[in-house]
Amino acid sequence: MRRQLVYLLFPLIAATSSMAVADQFHTEIDMDSRGGSTFYVAGSISGHGAVDMMVDTGSGYMTINEEILAKLRETSQPRFVRHLRGRLANGSELEVPVYAIDAVRIGEACWLRDVEAAVFPGSTRPILGLNALQRTAPFIFSFDPPRLVLSHCDMSTEAEITAAASPF
Repeated sequence: MRRQLVYLLFPLIAATSSMAVADQFHTEIDMDSRGGSTFYVAGSISGHGAVDMMVDTGSGYMTINEEILAKLRETSQPRFVRHLRGRLANGSELEVPVYAIDAVRIGEACWLRDVEAAVFPGSTRPILGLNALQRTAPFIFSFDPPRLVLSHCDMSTEAEITAAASPF
């Protein structure tokens, strides 16, 4: 009898634990594949507006460009954090400033607050790097179909995010 009970409970326990894992993932975001292994997600940077971010799991930091930083300085208060020296994909080294941004939206509804972004010169494309992605962990990067599945998103509305960031 005891052995039969164990055999009956095991499938129930296994099903319950796999449901718990599946329930951790709340937000699915379609990625746009732009040739080869380059993927982009639509998003928004509070104080700037809509952006297409390249998803780069090989990049340690989210990056923005000087143009985005200039607009953020007009509309919000990005906070200087430090200078960062890093190695680029071509092997060269570059020192860049890192700023904390009030909020970044990935897809339509996944907000991350107080995100650090390295600022690259010129008009380089924004990159969604690991420092932002790890805050949604566990996450899934799917190639077929191209999709991010994220956990631990702040599902606030843009108005709520803006109100929370405003000092008044």
